[in-house]
Amino acid sequence: MSERLRQLPPIHQLQQSDEFALFLKAHSVSFEKGSEILKESVAHIRDGVLNGTWEGPFPDEAGFLESIYKQASLIHQRKYSLSLQRIINASGTILHTNLGRARMGHEVLQHVVMAAGSYTNLEYNLEKGSRGSRHEHAERFICEITGAEAAMVVNNNAAAVFLILSALAKDKEVIVSRSELVEIGGSFRVSSIMEESGAKLVEVGTTNKTHLHDYHDSITEETSMIMKVHQSNFFIKGFTSSVGTDMLSRLANDHERIIYYEDLGSGALYDFSRHGIGKEPLVKNVMDKGADLVSFSGDKLLGGPQAGIIAGKRELIDRLKKHQLARVLRVDKMTLAALEMTMIHYLKGEVEKIPSIYGIIRTLDEIKCQSQSFIGELKQADVSYQLELSEGVSQVGGGTMPDVELPTFMVTIKHPHLTEHELHEKLRLHEPAVMSRIHENRLILDLRAVTNEEQEELLKVLCEIDLESKHQR
Repeated sequence: MSERLRQLPPIHQLQQSDEFALFLKAHSVSFEKGSEILKESVAHIRDGVLNGTWEGPFPDEAGFLESIYKQASLIHQRKYSLSLQRIINASGTILHTNLGRARMGHEVLQHVVMAAGSYTNLEYNLEKGSRGSRHEHAERFICEITGAEAAMVVNNNAAAVFLILSALAKDKEVIVSRSELVEIGGSFRVSSIMEESGAKLVEVGTTNKTHLHDYHDSITEETSMIMKVHQSNFFIKGFTSSVGTDMLSRLANDHERIIYYEDLGSGALYDFSRHGIGKEPLVKNVMDKGADLVSFSGDKLLGGPQAGIIAGKRELIDRLKKHQLARVLRVDKMTLAALEMTMIHYLKGEVEKIPSIYGIIRTLDEIKCQSQSFIGELKQADVSYQLELSEGVSQVGGGTMPDVELPTFMVTIKHPHLTEHELHEKLRLHEPAVMSRIHENRLILDLRAVTNEEQEELLKVLCEIDLESKHQR
């Protein structure tokens, strides 16, 4: 063993070889970085020889030098491969939190690329030739759509809640119904964020029932805000009662110093109920009913980038903009570019250009036709799969509309030599990765959120997996 270890070539000798020069050129790395990788490769082999796990050729055997650079290539790939990868979402969950929620449309992407690759008027007023405000770019569109006097954008809705409570209710009492003290993804709790902000939580009502008099009886000289929180990712059914926006806003208005703030969570700008989908409150309707402030997410039902949008009375928004946290929580030019183009689609009535909106409102006939076409093309490819079209349900996802199931058509797919879990794993580990789901011991592909271009890629992925399986047999 020690003799074989002594036969390992020194690094300076490897650095002078033609193979090392070819390695540097093939992987576009500098001499210094290439040398570091080479050292790791040799160290890996040395450790493998010592502990008996090395399965390649030894230093005194043919092919050893080749094995050094093969291992070096694996190390290079691990070091420099991109972590963020593209996924074809055939899971049937449109706003899949783990997959990045809302995807951007073509025109939005173009505007983001422009902003990223150019100097912009992010904080410069071209007309006046003087410093401007980044708040202005999306604000006018938000106000036009929601009817608010003013608006601003922070990096997510949790940040919006934190900013509002910190700036407007620190060391003061905020009244919230017990039924609305929600916890959403990432262990974000309204009660915890309120504690961090310095606001004092006053819980009223019970888990299932809260009445107007519960709020009224809890108002003191220390009360600065009545807060209503949307139950984003759950719903209470049965013997329940809650107080609506109109009554709470009137109660707050009866006390001049009290702000009525509604955290809408997902924040719908489009009326999904016209398609018979859910009962999400429209931001504009909440503003019309008298809310002083609202906040909502940009990357959920709105269908834009991750952002927290705050809209409401100008006097309150101006206070928020001047708060020190506003700079801490502000968004960059790419987020603003994506958001303003998404808003323009709303203003023009082009919601079909917003992928997540289109995915939610797609008709059953459209999905059935796409699925049948997919099955037909896959069968023509002479593959081993058994395919079946069946009815099922999709989900909106992203912690929104938890009680809504969207009727869909699913492609059930079986392979004679792969279990549903093996096929699920192969799809997940492919490039591009494919997110499918297993339901009742069947592998399901739901094409609701799959574009035509992605469908062609998905066909190729399945063909490659089938061919690989045949070769392995």
